[in-house]
Amino acid sequence: MLRRDPLYMKKVISASRRTDLVAFFPDWLSSVFKEEKAQVYGPSGHTYTVDLNPQTVHTVVLWSKNFSNLIENCYHLKDILKKYDQVYMHFTVTGLGGTFIEQGVPSFSKALLQLDHLVKIAGKPERISVRFDPVVYWEEEGKVKSNLLFFKKLAPELSSHGIKDVRFSFAQWYRKAKRRAAKYGFSYVDLSKDEKKEAARFLVQIAQRWDLNLYSCSQNFLTEVPGICPSACIDGFFLQSLHPAREPAAKRKDKSQRKECRCTESLDIGSYTQFCPHSCLYCYANPKI
Repeated sequence: MLRRDPLYMKKVISASRRTDLVAFFPDWLSSVFKEEKAQVYGPSGHTYTVDLNPQTVHTVVLWSKNFSNLIENCYHLKDILKKYDQVYMHFTVTGLGGTFIEQGVPSFSKALLQLDHLVKIAGKPERISVRFDPVVYWEEEGKVKSNLLFFKKLAPELSSHGIKDVRFSFAQWYRKAKRRAAKYGFSYVDLSKDEKKEAARFLVQIAQRWDLNLYSCSQNFLTEVPGICPSACIDGFFLQSLHPAREPAAKRKDKSQRKECRCTESLDIGSYTQFCPHSCLYCYANPKI
């Protein structure tokens, strides 16, 4: 039996910000949780080993645009995760799934069918955060289009499942994403900050109608809009409150994240070398598209 110092704090495991492990690497994900150890290739090329013994893990945070492999228990992933105290899920639903912008992502209607299953797996809806992220604008046939209005369809579905927390941001067009947009002839539109805040006010109106909590992810200027709070997508305070034994989690800012990110410390077990086939045009991570 593993012995722990009484001052030792269990760690939060992130799986993963870097790639969609649940959707495309369920075999690897299942194997590392089964073996209780993961060898990870970090962003700077170094490797590190993460201990995944359940006695050392506070919460497993899963990030995905398609949780079907978890729901269907592929590679016994759902069963294996039961040995951990808590699983928290970030489920990205933008309304763009199946379009040329998110070619490999399930359609909006198929994504919504996963909500019931996820609530059951998580044990309570508070352990699920839906990411309406990013909000994208583009020009097509002389008209500016956006997924913004999809939130009117998403909000009542979340409310009916007891899911309260929604995180969002506007697409950030990094250099590699701009090159990709040019390659595929995608005429993205990057709104001004004032225009983004005006769009955010629309989201607030919908969120309040359905009693949802709205958080902006790493775009703190949006918190100038009443009804929007800054997001800590991994929040040690919140995860502690949800933990079955209320065990403490790290509450220091994760210094490896962006300046405006308010996430607390976690260990990510994904790698950018695990290329994601979702093929989202705005993606900042995947060099293969």
